Amino acid sequence: MAPGSRFATTSWGMVVAAREASTFESREALETLCRTYWYPVYAFVRRQGFDAEDARDLTQAYFASLLEKAYLDDYEPSRGRFRVFLRTSVRHFLSKERDKRMAVRRGGETQILSLDTSDVEGRYSLEPADRSTPEEMFERRWTLTILERVLDQLRREQAEAGLRVQFERLQGFLTGEETETSYRDMAAELRTSEGAIKMAIHRLRQRFGQLLRGEIAETVSSPDQVDDEVKHLLGVIAPWRHPPSD
Repeated sequence: MAPGSRFATTSWGMVVAAREASTFESREALETLCRTYWYPVYAFVRRQGFDAEDARDLTQAYFASLLEKAYLDDYEPSRGRFRVFLRTSVRHFLSKERDKRMAVRRGGETQILSLDTSDVEGRYSLEPADRSTPEEMFERRWTLTILERVLDQLRREQAEAGLRVQFERLQGFLTGEETETSYRDMAAELRTSEGAIKMAIHRLRQRFGQLLRGEIAETVSSPDQVDDEVKHLLGVIAPWRHPPSD
């Protein structure tokens, strides 16, 4: 993939295409959308006080309604960020569901996607035991999903360039997890120079930033919103990754 290119499936593009025409491509794109954001929505629903089984059913039901285009008529790119639209539409969906009796478990009756959600509660159990609101939980999981997508794309690019091993060792410098290994030790491990390691990390950070901006550009309504959205998302995870000491 060229440095300036976008992901094959994007947030705004997928939903707009699905609303305009019922085609195999639009269905496939929307299913990718659901797979990508299934867990942030699940975490949001779970944080509302629903148990694990109800949260799975409600999340599945929400995306079923999205795939059936029940919510797409309200989806206008010119009105703002996709992140805000998704969170608001899920909240609206839940407010309606609270007034209904779930006589039939949607997850057992209708399988709209072949998703493996068997360990989703195990993943949720690893969330910090804090008092964050459902909205804060959604924002955090949304942000981490975006970052994971960008990191996966960068990993694929590096593997295609024959740099898979180097990337696996250096990615900690991108995520902030590599705090103990020095550049000198890393250079010795990879049998290269310290200068080469610094240059490789610099290039990875540059490319990561390009991919991040490209991904975020597909979730906002105009290019001038990208910088603000980047700052917002990084601000969301900063307290979580670097919690204040007591």
